[in-house]
Amino acid sequence: MSEQTVVLEASLQFPKYDAYKESGVEWLGAIPEHWSVSRNLGLFDERKEVNQPSMELLAVTIKRGVIKQSKITTKKDSSNEDKSKYKVVRKGDLAYNKMRMWQGAIGESKYDGIVSPAYIILNTRNRLYSRYFHYLYRTKQFIAEANRHSYGLCDDMNSLRYEHFRTIYSPTPPEHDVSRIVDFLDHKTDEIDAVIAKKQELTRLLNEQKTILINRTVTKGLNSNVKMKDSGVAWIGEIPEHWNVIANRRILKKIEQGTSPSIKNLELYSGFSVVKLSAIKKGKYINGEDKEISPQEFEAAYEIKRGDLLMTRGNTPELVADVAYVAEEPDKGVMMPDLVYRLTYDQTKVSHSYLVYVLQASSVRHQIKVSARGSSHTMVKVSQDHIKSWWIPIPPTKQECDDLTQHLNEQCSAVMETIDAAQKEIEALKEFKQTLITYTTTGKIKV
Repeated sequence: MSEQTVVLEASLQFPKYDAYKESGVEWLGAIPEHWSVSRNLGLFDERKEVNQPSMELLAVTIKRGVIKQSKITTKKDSSNEDKSKYKVVRKGDLAYNKMRMWQGAIGESKYDGIVSPAYIILNTRNRLYSRYFHYLYRTKQFIAEANRHSYGLCDDMNSLRYEHFRTIYSPTPPEHDVSRIVDFLDHKTDEIDAVIAKKQELTRLLNEQKTILINRTVTKGLNSNVKMKDSGVAWIGEIPEHWNVIANRRILKKIEQGTSPSIKNLELYSGFSVVKLSAIKKGKYINGEDKEISPQEFEAAYEIKRGDLLMTRGNTPELVADVAYVAEEPDKGVMMPDLVYRLTYDQTKVSHSYLVYVLQASSVRHQIKVSARGSSHTMVKVSQDHIKSWWIPIPPTKQECDDLTQHLNEQCSAVMETIDAAQKEIEALKEFKQTLITYTTTGKIKV
């Protein structure tokens, strides 16, 4: 399926059913006249089967629905917990995480297995509808309706119990419509996913190309004829003879750690924000990636300014110590959270705009990987002492650094333009896919 085909399909008007009627359900609106609406109580039975500890362990994910636990991690299950109370899932059942249903953690299982007792297992009375509900219940519209029936101390802690799930109304098309809808969505979503995968592979290769370019430039310079010498650091290798390798602390004047506000007093928001980790991305500061806070919570000492060099203090192993140079003044007051550092260097010797490239180089990323500490594979941190200890290659003059910066700006900008374009296409494809699923499962279009 080509990108052109996807764009063309997105622009076409799919036909509608011959006649519609009001469903009487606010989140559904009008549905095809020959469709019905049923309470979930009449569509599912809750499966409470247990005492099958030897069955394969499954997981319910937000992005992929129900999958084998082994697909998430290759680690052997070392838990000593008695799994006799784990719930059995049969092929064709739907399962959802009642604590994460507000995020869309639900799906049809293609496997027999067991899941945590905290999950709810739905035995679809008519198995033909299982796949249809898999698509329907992962739409934003249904998730919002499910959240309306959930309870918790706050939105992030909402829980959807079965006794509340069963009171929700769902559309129930005739069987021939359901079969057509499922076949169409299985085919189209596979096609769209294949295009997305190609785009994602392209961005991976381009980012790899960018990393190689940066590392070569900040360790070898631009003159291929210059005499080289051993840097004395294995992961840096040879550097130009007139360069030096120094500990980061020798030119690093200050490290500041942000603070995380409590995010309260919602009614008082007025143009003040705390930056998200997603704003710091492979050298670039993404303006607007922040979360509003009240003026009372804003601390001017941690305000982000033009020319700042930011680094993530904690994140996944791949993203921890990611850096960004703030090239333009933020369009509002935005402060650093607890998981972000601001690094201030002696800019009479080297600029922040050059160092943001050095700190992305694979020779430095190797040191970051060695330094990072954490109790899990999903969140690790780097300390200020770690940052100060990293070895970096550095030209002897600021002018040579500036020349390298200009070269990297020119070379990397072309690569980043292609990456940004591919990312926009990926997001557009994902949005089209979700719209297609929503319109099809709720009868807004006929396929």
